[in-house]
Amino acid sequence: MRTASNIAAILFVGVILGLVGRTLRQRSAPTGPGPEDVVYTAEVAPGEAPLVTDSNEIANDEVVHPPEDEAWLSRFELTERSGELVKSEDLLGQPYVVSFFFTTCPSVCPQQNQKLKELQERFRGEDVKFLAISVDPERDTPEVMREYAARFGADKDQWLFLTGDLTYIRRIGAEIFQQPIDKGFHTEKFVLVDAKGKIEGFYSWPESRQMEKLESAISEML
Repeated sequence: MRTASNIAAILFVGVILGLVGRTLRQRSAPTGPGPEDVVYTAEVAPGEAPLVTDSNEIANDEVVHPPEDEAWLSRFELTERSGELVKSEDLLGQPYVVSFFFTTCPSVCPQQNQKLKELQERFRGEDVKFLAISVDPERDTPEVMREYAARFGADKDQWLFLTGDLTYIRRIGAEIFQQPIDKGFHTEKFVLVDAKGKIEGFYSWPESRQMEKLESAISEML
């Protein structure tokens, strides 16, 4: 009888110790987000701080309305590095490739414009143009872009560097070329436009096979 009582007591103490241990582990364990919690995250390099730590930093409560003069852009005009005005109507009758960049971009833009340089060499003297539109027009004046274009040996007649008002360029990107852009931000895509001014396709320049397809599409248009 005493043995049975001892065993029962030991089991009881074991259960109590187990419950206490579980409670302590739960209190010391790091808490994670629940199934209904909202998590804000951003990819950063090891050792770097995240770009956004508070969701309020990226909140935008401004409502955008179409301007009274034109509800949706179907044409554009921008200033080239030469200081001359370039209109979309001037580009009709030949295919052209559109890209967005800014001169102070440290890595992506030089690589992107190197790809455009290769296209220029491939189609030098042929009836196709390349447009590089700045997404930092306050800094990228025609003079700044002339110096930048010289680094890539950009032909003044075939490879155009364009600038203008940032709000207007945002609209050109979104409404005409279907590209989300902002100051210092752009996609890694080339937009191929045919001789009638219609978008033929979007090509990711870091992808070698897509660049091959872009060259093939341009050749077919020519």
